[in-house]
This record gives sequence, C-alpha cells and structure tokens, in this order.
Amino acid sequence: MAKIYRDQDASLDVMKGKVIAILGYGSQGRAWALNLRDSGLNVVVGLDYVGKSWRQAEEDGFKPAYIKDVVNNADVIVFLLPDMVQPQIWEKSVKPYMNKGADLVFAHGFNIHYKLIIPPEDSDVYMVAPKAPGPMVRRTYERGSGVPALVAIHQNVSGLALQKALAIAKGIGCTRVGVIETTFKEETETDLFGEQVILVGGIMELIKASFNTLIEEGYQPEVAYFEVVNELKLIVDLIYEKGLVGMLKAVSDTAKYGGITIGKYIIDETTRKKMQKVLERIRSGEFAKEWVEEYRRGMPTVMRELEDLQNSVLEKVGEWLRKEFIFKQSQV
Repeated sequence: MAKIYRDQDASLDVMKGKVIAILGYGSQGRAWALNLRDSGLNVVVGLDYVGKSWRQAEEDGFKPAYIKDVVNNADVIVFLLPDMVQPQIWEKSVKPYMNKGADLVFAHGFNIHYKLIIPPEDSDVYMVAPKAPGPMVRRTYERGSGVPALVAIHQNVSGLALQKALAIAKGIGCTRVGVIETTFKEETETDLFGEQVILVGGIMELIKASFNTLIEEGYQPEVAYFEVVNELKLIVDLIYEKGLVGMLKAVSDTAKYGGITIGKYIIDETTRKKMQKVLERIRSGEFAKEWVEEYRRGMPTVMRELEDLQNSVLEKVGEWLRKEFIFKQSQV
C-alpha cells in the first residue's frame, strides 16, 4: 500500500519567510491563498488583468498585482490558472521576470508532463494536487479538516522539494486527511483518463443514453430523469462512504442481482478495449496535441456540445425538476 503522509510528516518551517505567489484567484487559487495565509504563510496574489477575481482578492484582504510584478519578488510561484492559459502566462509574464531559482508549483501535471512549459534547471518543480474542487478545499480547512491530495516531484535541485510540497499540502489542509506521493506522469495520465472515461465523459454519455432510451420508449421524462440522475447521486454517495460492497449491501436484492448481471453486459470487453485505446492516446500525447489545437481554435467542439446539451430534453426536464424539488428540499 502507498505511504500516506499526514500532519506529523510535514512542517511549515521550510516555507517560513518565503514569499508564495498564487497565480490565479479562481476556484483553487482563492482556496489556496486563503488557507496558506490562515496557516501563517506569506501569500501574494498575481493576476493578468483587473476583473472579478482581482476585486474578490481585494475583498478577501489581499493586494493583488500583475503577475510579472509578483513573481519578481516571489520565492515560490504557484500556477493555479487554467491549464491552457498557463503556457502563455509562463512565456509572457513569469519566465522573463521570476527570481532565479524560484520554486514552480503546479496543481496538475499537464503542462510539465507534455512539455508545454519547460522549467529552468535551477528551480525545484513540484506538484500538490488536492482531490476536490477549490470551494471544498476551503470549506473543509475552515472546519479543521481537509481533502486528500497527491504530491509529486519533477525537479529536486535543493534536495528539499518533497518537504516543500508537503509543507504546501499542510498549509492548505490536505495533510490533516492524508497525502500520497505520485509522479507528474502518473497524476496527469490517470487524471485525464478518469475525466474522459468515467467522471465527465463516461457518466455523461451513460446518463444521456439511459434517459433517451426510456423516453423514446414512451416513459415520462420526469420519471426517467429521477431514475438516471437523481438516484445516481444517492448511489455514488453510498460508494463514496461504503465502497462497492457496502453499496451493494445497502440496495435491494433485486438491484443487486440486476446490477451484477446486466452491468457486465453493458460494460463489456469491447468497452474495456476502448478504454485501453483512450489510455494509449493520453500516454502518447495524442490527446494533448488535439486539445491544444481545439483550444487554439476557440473550442468549437466543446461549445457545440454545450449548446446541443443545453437545448436537450434532458437538460430542460432537469432544470425544471431541480427548481420544483431539489431547491425546495434544500430549504426544508
């Protein structure tokens, strides 16, 4: 089993006196900046333009500045901007202005692994990847807990890169729960695979196919939506809390038998072979090249799919049901 690093394995001392520049003030950026500051570390916020994030940072008590100005005085530079924005920001606002030997920190390995950012040889380069959205990183920290995280080392010039990665993880609350060491390669490839095959792509297409099958056979859209979306959340919550066996013990015997026998019919060897091909595209860099080109063209595939989904029966029914049931339930 993998070693789990916890609070007692990490020390903030290695970061004391250092200026930590958080680049970006979105979901993760805001959570990291606030948590690190509350942990007693010296945090500055860097942004590439004055806008909503800039004003939010000011409201939170920071004095945001342009990225080129904050990296000029930073000992640690943390990239919490969108993946596809980072290479441009690196070339334009970080690389020409950063302190020699400053640490470079990432929350996802994409740009380092696929060499879209080539770091200087005299910098420690490491990753801290919380396994939760930014708002949850912040909420759990405020409650005295945290979320799990992965750490990885790409360059260890100082010999202290792991200690510094664990210090950042401790500063944002992750060592309160547990941190596992990985590599930039493993984190990037497994993260992309999970997003594509199950977390976003797989589950979305399974929901759409299930919903459309039911309504095409004459079942009410509202009933179909409850079955393939609302109950999905309940099942995922059970798996999260109790594992697959615990989930199976919690559902009816009819659901057990139907799920065990038909699940393997739907997700069969053909599906698994497709999953292997998806993983090969990720490993080879083919997906990364395709995504870079898609982004360069303004994301036409993404925008088209979003528009189609927005106009679908599934979304229209879901929007209505959320207003009528879920929102009202949350107010009880």
